Amino acid sequence: MDLGLKDKVAVITGGSVGIGLGVARAFAREGAHVLIAARDGTRADSEARKIAADHGVKAVAQACDVATAAGCAALIAAAERNFGGCDILVNNAGTGSNETILAAPDAKWQAYWDLHVMAAVRLARGLAPLMAKRGGGAILNNASICAVQPLWYEPIYNVTKAALVMLSKTMATEFIPLNIRVNAINPGLIRTPDWVKTATQLAGPDKAEDYLQSVADEHAPIKRFGTVEELADFFVFLCSPRASYAVGASFFVDGGMLKTI
Repeated sequence: MDLGLKDKVAVITGGSVGIGLGVARAFAREGAHVLIAARDGTRADSEARKIAADHGVKAVAQACDVATAAGCAALIAAAERNFGGCDILVNNAGTGSNETILAAPDAKWQAYWDLHVMAAVRLARGLAPLMAKRGGGAILNNASICAVQPLWYEPIYNVTKAALVMLSKTMATEFIPLNIRVNAINPGLIRTPDWVKTATQLAGPDKAEDYLQSVADEHAPIKRFGTVEELADFFVFLCSPRASYAVGASFFVDGGMLKTI
């Protein structure tokens, strides 16, 4: 299926590793040019070079921390400087937290709010007008199943990801007159380097795979973790003209984890 993404420009935050990198590669396979943002500029630049070489597209890296206003401004400027704007924005940068409500200080709440919510606000505010000048586009915000089915030990993550889903819904209403579609995606268990690292730390190198399987057995009816590639394909489809009637929706890619209707 031709997704109609050839020569489109996609900006992906958290794009040097894990889900973000998988999404950048998936866009490139469809012929889209990519701008990947990450705090580790060396790694991002290396991955951008690989993407360009493998897929024959233009791939650019921008070192920045999108949890800050300055980092968002740098990414917006990079999109304008390298591509004259963009057609797609994927707000993917994020991280987990295991501090309880009683233990977490105000600064931790603020840090997660800035990364999960304000980054999406600031980048949309800067890039949406550029998208509109190009005829429109798509914004996809990477939330989490925890936005609606929270884990008790990750309250800050739960709350800020829920806010990101609401932001997506609200943003969709404002931006559709600009021909910009906004949606949220809520992954479940996805096998990322962070998950492998956590399993190795908790169970040891020899038992990491057993630990991951036990997590999948407990939480996912499909009894396995999803792959980054499986998830990335869904990201790319939702940002393509093939998904043109999907607006303000929240999609679950979770192997059956969600227990409500």
